[in-house]
Amino acid sequence: MYHRNSWKNVPKYDQCSETGGISVKILEVIHGYPPLYNAGSEVYTQTIARGFVKAGHEVAVFTREEDPYRPDFDIRCDHDLQDPSIRVYYANHARSRDRYRHVGMDDAFISVLSNENPDIVHIGHLNHISTGIPEIAARSGALVVYTIHDFWLACPRGQFIQMGLGEPEIWKLCPGQNDLRCAVHCMSRMWGGVPDKKEDDIAYWTKWVENRMLEIQHQIKHIDLFIAPSKHIRERIITELGIDPHKVVLEPYGFDISRLTGRQRVQEKGVVFGYIGRINASKGIDLLLKAFGKTKSDAQLRIYGRDSFPDSSALRRIERGLEPDRRSRIKWLPEYRNEDIITSVFNHIDAVVVPSIWDENSPLVIQEAQQVGIPVITADHGGMAELVENGVNGFLFKHRDANDLAKQLQDAIDDPDHLICLGKRGYLNSKDGNIPDIEGHVARMMNLFEKHLSQKVLRNRSDVICFGGESDEYKSSIRSLENYI
Repeated sequence: MYHRNSWKNVPKYDQCSETGGISVKILEVIHGYPPLYNAGSEVYTQTIARGFVKAGHEVAVFTREEDPYRPDFDIRCDHDLQDPSIRVYYANHARSRDRYRHVGMDDAFISVLSNENPDIVHIGHLNHISTGIPEIAARSGALVVYTIHDFWLACPRGQFIQMGLGEPEIWKLCPGQNDLRCAVHCMSRMWGGVPDKKEDDIAYWTKWVENRMLEIQHQIKHIDLFIAPSKHIRERIITELGIDPHKVVLEPYGFDISRLTGRQRVQEKGVVFGYIGRINASKGIDLLLKAFGKTKSDAQLRIYGRDSFPDSSALRRIERGLEPDRRSRIKWLPEYRNEDIITSVFNHIDAVVVPSIWDENSPLVIQEAQQVGIPVITADHGGMAELVENGVNGFLFKHRDANDLAKQLQDAIDDPDHLICLGKRGYLNSKDGNIPDIEGHVARMMNLFEKHLSQKVLRNRSDVICFGGESDEYKSSIRSLENYI
């Protein structure tokens, strides 16, 4: 591991493109990186980082960690556990989550940017990092690309779910970005709580949201290209933010198919349903527990995920309220290594259930399950409904409806042979049922990058050909941080 003053000693690996094309330097930006964080956007970032390296490009990652015993914004450099050529820079961000712009994180990013000097900055998420990154990256001359994993650019929560205090309907879906609505129905949890000051609180947080959106719109101008993995998220983000549709390209996720082979179902009595993912309210696990509690038979439910307080304990209270026969058939299992999803999870379940109460983008787990012939039961909403057709490769239930989910679970229980047939159809958007592989995805992404890179001004660099130019303002920023670095 390397800290700031030893960055000059960070080993770098000479790369040449396997395809014989130009080898470029790519800096991935993401709010977490495995194994510290294992949500979909983080897993995808790791997969594509490794894919870029395999294709002959040089990759580094700028991310965050939460270490309360290190100074804020201190930077630690390590490497990807599987591929040591991928340098991973961890900026410490342990004490603040609700801001959108962090000058300290901006400074940390400038330090890494000056050390790496990338041709492409590929952003996966800015939450817990800083909204200042696109502008800083653009001023360095790099191509700036943003893959849209959720709605965070338009919604501080990222999911268009309201979470205000005292709401008659908890976790209500938000109809869209609105400064006042956000202040009243989400930011009320951060008000001072004094009734006489309610109007002041509303005014303050409305202005806060307005300023956030002005910052977002400013940063969007510095992003050259947006990647949308689903039609749903593409259409909504264009509508919410008024982005030029020509700048938002539909490109589904790519997967490391090598880790999605060799499934051997361990024979058990009864259908086994599996939930795989984060344990939090937006994932709809409470609906799944209630729905499973309404089923009849010897079916089982297995929930795979890292314990999360207070969600895990609250969900177990729901579980304890079920009938003893149902309760005894539910197992809570730990988070698994992404590389071990076959042996740890898919060998032990017959169907994957994705009951999310938010719109979802393009859940990785749905596509991973489809690749190995496991049918999926999910909601008829958002990006989920783009991946599953009811009665073709899985079942759809009415979004947020535990009773309808229970019906679909029971249908699966009553006809396990049909369930197997649904699984064989696999991925809907290919003739052979296979999901997009990372090699093809990387090739398509590089074609997009090269198209936009060609619009940049070619600059000379001794180690690798790259594009763009360092502005006077960027050089000034680097000089001002010499002592910091």
